[in-house]
Amino acid sequence: QVQLVESGGGLVQAGGSLRLSCAASLRTFSTYTMGWFRQASGKEREFVAAISSGGVYTYYADSVKGRFTISRDNAKNTVHLQVDSLKPEDTALYYCAATLRPLNSRSATIRSATMTGYYDYWGQGTQVTVSS
Repeated sequence: QVQLVESGGGLVQAGGSLRLSCAASLRTFSTYTMGWFRQASGKEREFVAAISSGGVYTYYADSVKGRFTISRDNAKNTVHLQVDSLKPEDTALYYCAATLRPLNSRSATIRSATMTGYYDYWGQGTQVTVSS
């Protein structure tokens, strides 16, 4: 059974940092594209960042570019999201997601990887709350 378990969320002041982690029970983790999404209260789930199976390609939502960094450790079946310079509007439940569909430099693939429907597996989320 596939499990994605997020951790690392918490309450932090504006300008602070957190390191979110996602541990995946995927036998062939290194073949999966991994993504992070977030959902604020009363809003739709939105794309945050994605990383290709080998870690070569990374993409970010415009709202987090330059502040968030996605990375992965295929030897440990883990993907991380370093979140810096946090703002109150970053407050949300952050989800990890996985798919066997590829992520590369093609614009169509990149666009698809920002959509929730591109992913097959989801974690339960970790809450990030940023106070002003």
